[in-house]
Amino acid sequence: MSKTALLLIDIQMDYFPGGLFPLWQPEAALSRSLAALRRARELGMPVVLVQHVADPAKGPAPFFNQSSAGVALHPDLLAAAGPEPLIVIKRFADSFEGTTLEATLSDLGVEALLIGGMMTQNCVAFTALSKAAEKYRLRILPDCCTSVSEMIHRIALSGVSTRVSLVPSEEALA
Repeated sequence: MSKTALLLIDIQMDYFPGGLFPLWQPEAALSRSLAALRRARELGMPVVLVQHVADPAKGPAPFFNQSSAGVALHPDLLAAAGPEPLIVIKRFADSFEGTTLEATLSDLGVEALLIGGMMTQNCVAFTALSKAAEKYRLRILPDCCTSVSEMIHRIALSGVSTRVSLVPSEEALA
């Protein structure tokens, strides 16, 4: 059986009410992601959190600006991840681009990824479709993802489903 890791992308405060870019049902996606994270930890599965931080050299971004309240990973996510969470910082939609993700997964011996996070049509899809992701057996957890609207979420999942399996988190982590 291949070693699987749970990858949770951009579950950050700017995507929640009061943030600079609130998404459709972020609390529901967070709740299901927390359940998946807890189950992954019970199974001894590595969990990697990805955090988007806008490049300050490009000037202020619409959200996720360095040192802002909104750039922070959700505190419930950090609490569930344990005392020493594995966090990969990124500046692009693709979580592999210019990051330590590939080296982190290699060090962990990971061969398969379960992917959840925010936003379905952007960072989740671009990470799953990344050239660097081709060596992994990938599954997206649709119930652990969200986007700007239900329609965009569903369109993105439909589009990516031709290349990546979509599996409910309870089934993937059974």
